[in-house]
Amino acid sequence: MAFCSFFGGEKYTAHFENGSYGVRLFCHWTLPAQRLLQWMGAGKMTAGVRQASGKLFRLRPIFAPAQGLMVFSRDGRGSSTLQAVQTRPLPAVDNGSTVAPGPKGAESDGSAARRNGSETEMEENPEDGRKKWSEMRIDLGMLPGIYARLSKIRLTGLVVITAAAGFGMAPVPFDPVLLLAASLGTGLTSCSANTINQFLEVPFDSNMNRTKNRPLVRCQISPLHALLFAGATGTCGVLLLALAVNPLTALLGTANLVLYTCAYTPLKRLSVLNTWVGSVVGAVPPVMGWTAAMGGIDAGALLLAVLLYSWQFPHFNALSWSLREEYSRSGYRMMSAVDPDLCRRVALRHSLALSVLSFVFPVFSLSTWMFPFTCLPFNAYFGYRAMVFYFQTDRRSSRKLFFSSLWYLPTVLLLLLLHKPRAVYESRINQPEVSEGLPGIS
Repeated sequence: MAFCSFFGGEKYTAHFENGSYGVRLFCHWTLPAQRLLQWMGAGKMTAGVRQASGKLFRLRPIFAPAQGLMVFSRDGRGSSTLQAVQTRPLPAVDNGSTVAPGPKGAESDGSAARRNGSETEMEENPEDGRKKWSEMRIDLGMLPGIYARLSKIRLTGLVVITAAAGFGMAPVPFDPVLLLAASLGTGLTSCSANTINQFLEVPFDSNMNRTKNRPLVRCQISPLHALLFAGATGTCGVLLLALAVNPLTALLGTANLVLYTCAYTPLKRLSVLNTWVGSVVGAVPPVMGWTAAMGGIDAGALLLAVLLYSWQFPHFNALSWSLREEYSRSGYRMMSAVDPDLCRRVALRHSLALSVLSFVFPVFSLSTWMFPFTCLPFNAYFGYRAMVFYFQTDRRSSRKLFFSSLWYLPTVLLLLLLHKPRAVYESRINQPEVSEGLPGIS
């Protein structure tokens, strides 16, 4: 296609044809960077990128070229072995239309139109018999849905909700315009982080049923287009937080963006510590909401961060338990795949810690003393589900713990807002303002 032709796609045709599926995807997504390095005169560095891509996938094979699927298996002693599983090509799927049987080579007008309108189509080069990419065509009507999937819109919505909860808990007069600016800036920053995360994980997302239909994996959008979208949303989000909210909130948003893309994302294939780093990332949005309202960080912001930090362990560990085979096949070092006992212990510890944490909020005058007792039945049930998951270790118990975490967090945040100590907040609001004028001038 014109895009890959501009970025030197013809030079890597042989690499695409001979390499494994993961290598082909990795080289495809790094073509813009390689072409940019060549344009800057860094030919040796470009060759190093291609060589490193081959070494990466030889060390951690994802797909065998034609023989079958390479998977990791663990025996009773905890050792991992690499095995080849024979696979066969899937039959073609007809999207909603039935093709009448006919002679070999015959096809209906509908199937021909679909093939001709596909975004990534391979055409035969009559000169040298090699294949080349055709032009990518994107339906503008599909862009909003593609952008939503790139942004992980449900995860971004949860981030915005937690940031709004932090804003609402701050003991200051409510400012809806400031809340809107803080929520929009936080959401745009989250969209950018999630898009960059998908761009970096395309070769590995293709091996998981949960992520194989993401836009970049399905080639519904070019990697350059995705990076431009990530840059635009990230820049607009940080600028909005800096200009319409305050510099501290913008700094937190930028730091969280860097932490998610440059620390959490690569750690997923290196160490189980990625879960702890990811929990820190998830704990920052309520702090951003608090600093947007208050302009600083104090005990209230830190307690909200601890609440989100502890909640993410039972939430994510329960989710990853059902996906541990896929994580292992893709090379992700998650607790559920590397150390299942640690996964269950950590989920139970933090579930019980949430019950204790609810009694700390009244100590710092962030809620009334009715709050921990109102949360008691919810904390007890959430801890019970974590305990069942710890002892039974099956998919059914992990799913129940995961779905319990989905309603637990918004319930606790809502109860926090309902049990704000009004008297303390009103005394804070009614304090006389300090004049900022010159001495003697009112």
